[in-house]
Amino acid sequence: KDYGINPIYNINSVSDALNGEKVVLTGSLSSFTRDEATKLLSDLGADVLSSVSKNTTLVIAGENAGSKLEKARKLNIKVIDEKEFIKIIANSK
Repeated sequence: KDYGINPIYNINSVSDALNGEKVVLTGSLSSFTRDEATKLLSDLGADVLSSVSKNTTLVIAGENAGSKLEKARKLNIKVIDEKEFIKIIANSK
């Protein structure tokens, strides 16, 4: 019997491991394209920025990272490598 109730389920299986983080990617990542990494970061709750500033809270540094990495270090912003990024992804599932 139809009671006129149509429940809509919003199942959000995405973790918020990086919720509120302002993240910049720099250098080349071997496991992901830039677009894939950006999507993963967004899915984990991060805001992905194009450049390092005092508002940046995390930098993910791949191979041959350059001026963005240097600027992050000068501003004492946390820097992780691709391995650490992969651990965050793995632990968020």
